[in-house]
Amino acid sequence: MMRKTLLYLLIFCYAPLLIQAQQPKKLNASEIYESIQKLNFLGSVLYVGAHPDDENTRLISYLSNEIKARTAYLSMTRGDGGQNLIGPEIRELLGVIRTEELLGARHIDGGEQLFTRANDFGYSKNPDETLSIWDKDKVLSDVVLAIRKFKPDVIINRFDHRTPGTTHGHHTSSAMLSVKAFDLANKQSAFPEQLNQTSLWQPQRLFFNTSWWFYGSQEKFDKADKTNLMTINTGTYFPSKGLSNSEIAALSRSSHKTQGFGSTGSRGEETEYLELLKGDLPTDKSNIFDGIDTSWNRVKGGKPIGNILNKVESDYDFNNPSASIPELVKAYQLIQKLDDEHWRTLKSKAIKNIIAACAGLYLEAVANTNQATPNSSVPLTIEAINRSNTNIALESLNINNHLVSKHITLKNNQDKTIKDTLLISKNQEPTTPYWLMHKGTLGMYRVDNPVLIGLPETPPAAAVEFNLLIDNVPVTISKPVVYKTNDPVKGEVYKPFVIIPEVSAKVAEKVIIFNTDEQKEIPVIVKAGKDKVEGYVSIAHPKGWSVYPEKQTISIVHKGEEQTLVFTIIPPKNENEGLITPMIHIGDSIYTKELDEIDYDHIPFQTVLLPSESKVVRLDIQKKGDNIAYIEGAGDVVPESLKQIGYNVVTISPKDINAETLSRFDAVVVGVRAYNTVEDLKYKQQVLFDFVKQGGNMIVQYNTNSRLKVDDLAPYDLSLSRDRVTDEHAEVTFLNPNNPLLNYPNKITQKDFEGWTQERGLYFPDKWSDNFTPILSMHDKGETPKDGSLLVAKYGKGYYIYTGLSFFREFPEGVSGAYRLFANMLSIGKDNIKVTTKLKN
Repeated sequence: MMRKTLLYLLIFCYAPLLIQAQQPKKLNASEIYESIQKLNFLGSVLYVGAHPDDENTRLISYLSNEIKARTAYLSMTRGDGGQNLIGPEIRELLGVIRTEELLGARHIDGGEQLFTRANDFGYSKNPDETLSIWDKDKVLSDVVLAIRKFKPDVIINRFDHRTPGTTHGHHTSSAMLSVKAFDLANKQSAFPEQLNQTSLWQPQRLFFNTSWWFYGSQEKFDKADKTNLMTINTGTYFPSKGLSNSEIAALSRSSHKTQGFGSTGSRGEETEYLELLKGDLPTDKSNIFDGIDTSWNRVKGGKPIGNILNKVESDYDFNNPSASIPELVKAYQLIQKLDDEHWRTLKSKAIKNIIAACAGLYLEAVANTNQATPNSSVPLTIEAINRSNTNIALESLNINNHLVSKHITLKNNQDKTIKDTLLISKNQEPTTPYWLMHKGTLGMYRVDNPVLIGLPETPPAAAVEFNLLIDNVPVTISKPVVYKTNDPVKGEVYKPFVIIPEVSAKVAEKVIIFNTDEQKEIPVIVKAGKDKVEGYVSIAHPKGWSVYPEKQTISIVHKGEEQTLVFTIIPPKNENEGLITPMIHIGDSIYTKELDEIDYDHIPFQTVLLPSESKVVRLDIQKKGDNIAYIEGAGDVVPESLKQIGYNVVTISPKDINAETLSRFDAVVVGVRAYNTVEDLKYKQQVLFDFVKQGGNMIVQYNTNSRLKVDDLAPYDLSLSRDRVTDEHAEVTFLNPNNPLLNYPNKITQKDFEGWTQERGLYFPDKWSDNFTPILSMHDKGETPKDGSLLVAKYGKGYYIYTGLSFFREFPEGVSGAYRLFANMLSIGKDNIKVTTKLKN
């Protein structure tokens, strides 16, 4: 138990370091003062929702920046099932990006971030379905754990637990679990194993963050009984920041770039409404902490600490923050004597950061590389500088549990640089998001270490503890090892320091389609994580498939270099599918992981280790036409997937859409949500319709029914709805079984709708001109048939097709039927087509 407790405390101390590899925050005098104010406030709020972007950033910012409360957002999921408007990453990799976007949002609005192990498996229409796919007891356990660890006085739900079926099932489930956890967190019998790392806790109040939207209209809300509601004006202006609370909230919300939630800040009064669900309604209906002691008096032994810190706050010198250090050090010593472990740990971390900021104390440990392998050593450059007259000495350094004595006096503004070495254990685990280390289920991530559950990120791969004497009082400050370079354009650029395997392998294509029994040459890219890598590579493959040669040797001299090996994959004669996995043999070890790197400017650089596997599919598929123009939308792999089945796909930009260019193509495919995201398409619709009239085919994939950039989606009347079918196994009825889309050149049967993933489709049209022919009907359990998933209309000599079917999800999973149906869509009307010259991209 002691070992588990120490591990938890270690991770807790590193928690503020988990927003890795961004430039270190250097507090100015105003920010130091605000930190002192927060140090004097002992109250916490937990905001609960389902996904990244569900959180009310106005309320989180207000509670953190105006009230000075410790505020966190508990998101049930990491948003893995959403769409990505900025790149091709979906599922696990999208979840990693959206996790970092949430951390970026909290960095702006002052909150903290927590999670459960629930996996965002996609849209769910009701909580019954959600909780049958999530492991209800495990997610409930995680919510209870979050409450016990964070110890909020107040919990605020984003959604209403009493209205199942009116919103996303994940939304309602988050509220239902929160309501239940409110009562369980203080019960010894509920998840008693958690008490090895935390303690029981009873929040005082539970609210629902309601608004007119939940009432159906502003008019209905105005007439509603508000006896049980609190009203909070969150439109505060912060002179020290030069921003209104709403402007801060908008900046925070704009962090969700993969969702396209850029927001413009506003000014003036903003009212938030909280409906009391449990606990006592405050007498002061504008103060959620009314009646709760949020001073140091709430902690046994806290009164003298409060006396000191109140004086520090009142006497604070904005021109000389270091004048506060003697009293802050006294308070720090008293905090170390508190019996209350929760507040002792929290406030020790906070006051150490404040002392360091007041002293202008800069501490940093920089590796000479951003990646290292187990059983290696890495040179470090360690910097320490005290920019005040405070008496500070660096007594020793603890470098990944290796103690190095120093006894260096840090004189005012005299920079001390120390060269040392970081030793990486041979048993050190590679760095990857902890929730992706083991294969989970559709609804849950697997986390074997209970101490990691709820953390936003994996703890840093390495850290240096600076053991200091500040005014002769021992103070230890931990800093993660980082890597930084100077970019000619960006200037100082930080990256996380991570541990990687000594070798990794990658097959570029995640799905490889064989539409004949002809063999294909498949390149395997092997990357060295260290110098002098030698061994051989073989390919694990399904029965009935053949690989030649059986193995190939690798010899890579330098770390970071790649060697490409080409294997010949020979498919079986008949339809078949399975997985191939490169296996790298180095000595007695076998490596089967792929190292993915995610590099966007708005989040820290990410490395993710996932199983290196590709799906191989022997598919009986026919097609007509060759040249396809693809108009990119919100990021998908449809162009690459169409190339897999033999199409020549050329991605064209809106500015290149004209009659002459389009005349070279047999069909035009419009990418996912293109009409929501590509402004220029509003000027190109008639050109595209004319292309159809002249004999071309046009396929438009799903768009949402809001924020459309075009006035006319189709050459005939067509209206989108929010209709969707979330059950990927939902029965599919052929409304027009003789239509060419179901017969030519591939005969579509019910078998083609087997193995679909996440959903059938979304945002189906619900109204359309008689010129359209609906092809398929489907529906979720208990709902009316939805006939708008695939519509086709003859227009002039060509065909216009609108589809809400989720091809963008099915293609990356290698779903055979999705490929066959899409080939028919491209081939319609092409039965007499002549062979054309393939175009170059």
